Formats: sequence, structure tokens, C-alpha cells
Amino acid sequence: MDPRFAVKIFEFIVLLFALSCHEAAHGWTASRLGDQTARMLGRVTLNPAKHIDPFGTILLPLITLFTPLFGGGGLLFGWAKPTPVTGRNFKNYKRDDMLVTLAGPASNMLLAIGSFFVLLLMERFAPQGRECLQGLLTGAINPDLMTTAPVVFPLTLIFYFGITLNLVLAVFNLMPFPPLDGSHLFRHMISGRFAAMYDNLGWIGFILAFIVGGWVTMKIVSPILTIFLTLLLHG
Repeated sequence: MDPRFAVKIFEFIVLLFALSCHEAAHGWTASRLGDQTARMLGRVTLNPAKHIDPFGTILLPLITLFTPLFGGGGLLFGWAKPTPVTGRNFKNYKRDDMLVTLAGPASNMLLAIGSFFVLLLMERFAPQGRECLQGLLTGAINPDLMTTAPVVFPLTLIFYFGITLNLVLAVFNLMPFPPLDGSHLFRHMISGRFAAMYDNLGWIGFILAFIVGGWVTMKIVSPILTIFLTLLLHG
């Protein structure tokens, strides 16, 4: 198998898990705070099948990975079905809604941090762990690693993308543009005429999320990722 194809497959798999964890975290937190809607609908699970949006979870990520439209890779993006939440079931609506909102990005941050520490241990102690990581970072992957490191190489891919994709998902979802999680937080901070205007953003919010939110996300994520990777290779 071409190592570049393997990289794309594992990147897609990690995205599915990251999206599932994000949505499950929303549902689990809502359940703990008194709203069982997501639990009753089977959404408090890491099973990707329960969270799949046919376009956002499957079609769009595969297009970005395997077609020239986005350079055949490099920009992987997607989303899952929003987790249903019934706010009237909360005892303290504002507080609980904000906690449920934060649970998704928080789960991605925890996955990113956990992946970093696992990758750090692999780079230090796993046979060919450093070679696998350096090849992945430089784009010069040795094809022989598929056979000489049949366990370490796939795990390196999984935990590397566990860092990058989860960082992007966590930061991007905190952007204050509908329908992102950050818009729920921002909505609780405003009122009056401005709140009404904000509620009516519609497709404008969606466009702002991708254009402005995407740009800001990369400005935030890039230095964080640089620190992580520096610690991995030189720490």
C-alpha cells in the first residue's frame, strides 16, 4: 500500500472518532445535568454510526482527502450531526447550556493532550518511533515502515492526527459564529437588539465561520502545534 494513501485513511478514521467524541461529550454532559434527550436517542456513544451526517462526516472529508478540489489532501474538514439538547430540562439553563457547549471542545482538547503524551512515549521508547514521526512531519515517509514497523507506524499516524485534528476542532468550534459551539456561549453574553440581529445571521454566520473562523483557528493552532512538535522531537 502507498504510504500516502495509508496516511489519508488513518486521518479520516481519526476525524470520525474525534467528531464522535465531541458529540458524545455534549450528550453525556447534558445527561449529567438533567437532559436525557441525547441519551434516549443513542447519541451518548463513541460509535460513529450514531453521529454521521452523510455529507459533513463522509462525503466532504473524502472529497478533501482524495480529489484535486482541495489539492488531494492537506485540508481535512467535516462535521457530525448536532447533538439534540432540550434546554428546559436543565435546572439552571444558562449555566448548564454553557457547560454542555464547552464539553465538546473540551473533549477534543483532552484527546489532543492525551495523544501528545502517547506519541511522546512512542517517540522515545518504541522501535522506529522517531523515524516514523520524522517521516510523517517531513513528508518523506519510508515505504518500508509499512512492513518493518507494522504496529508503530499506524499508531504514530493515529496519535499524530489525534493531536492536529482535535486541536483544530476544539479551537474552531469555539469561534462565535453560528452554528458553532462558540455561538451558544456568545449568545448568553448579549441581549436586546444586538441579540436579535445575531440570531438572524443565518447563512452569513455559516460563511463567517468558514472564512473568518477558519483563518483565526489556524492562527491559534499553528503556534500550539509547533510547540507540541518541538517538544516531541527535541524535548
